[in-house]
Amino acid sequence: MKIIFMGTPDFAVPSLDLLVANGHDVVAVYTQPPRPAGRGKALTPSPVQRRAEALGIDVMTPTSLRDTQAQSQFSALNADIAVVAAYGLILPQVVLDAPRLGCVNVHASLLPRWRGAAPVQRAILAGDAQTGVTIMQMEAGLDTGPMLATISTSIDDKSAGALTDELAELGAELLVQVLSEPEAYPPQTQPDVGVTYATKIDKAEARIDFLVSAPQVERQVRAFAPAPGAFFELGGERFRILAAKTEISGSARPGEVIDDALGIQCNPGVIRPTLIQRAGKAAMAPSELLRGLKIPAGTRLA
Repeated sequence: MKIIFMGTPDFAVPSLDLLVANGHDVVAVYTQPPRPAGRGKALTPSPVQRRAEALGIDVMTPTSLRDTQAQSQFSALNADIAVVAAYGLILPQVVLDAPRLGCVNVHASLLPRWRGAAPVQRAILAGDAQTGVTIMQMEAGLDTGPMLATISTSIDDKSAGALTDELAELGAELLVQVLSEPEAYPPQTQPDVGVTYATKIDKAEARIDFLVSAPQVERQVRAFAPAPGAFFELGGERFRILAAKTEISGSARPGEVIDDALGIQCNPGVIRPTLIQRAGKAAMAPSELLRGLKIPAGTRLA
């Protein structure tokens, strides 16, 4: 097939790679423009742009697809289909209609649950047992289009980073299956029951509230790992918990350190970090942190 690929983050790269590996003619890649990144805030191309350039594919980085010039350029590619994977720009109807077979989306949830921008994080925060990927035909609504295929996986104790990587691979494989035999995957209207929305993550949500249960805090840690990182503050300094386990015991006040190994009282239960990062430092085990910083039992964390 003659394909336009539209994606931006690491999640989209396996789909691009597998389309090329399966002999599809990817005529152009659309991705978000380079953004300032790192300490020097140098303009940095997206993971998809870097991969597309390595593959020798033309890259387009419009800031919007609403103007007629960008739409005409898109239509002129005469694609059979456009594949969208976490692109990040709204596609107007004229763009959705331009490819011969329309546009399909690789969405990281089992629709209609978790429509929207942050399905992986919201599934973990909600304590869902399973999630997956839906290949869907795109329409003007937010992830409301007919479903072509789904694949599921258990969440278990996976972080958002690990789960996103897994879903990226599963989605890529499912995508090429659908494109290899489109007639075997007739569109199915999404049910009206079970619709939820995965709103964009606000960094303020990453602040740990020790007034909730330890399992809930542990889900927060996994949902925000590796970024933005669930955090607490001590002495005006921010500490990101990147991995943790829970314990049932503990009778201190919520937010209080219960021992000299950084067990922290929740409500109820105890959260015990296993990987922690101090501002400006590399991630480390709590034992390493505590060799250079005293956080004794009884310390209150905010």
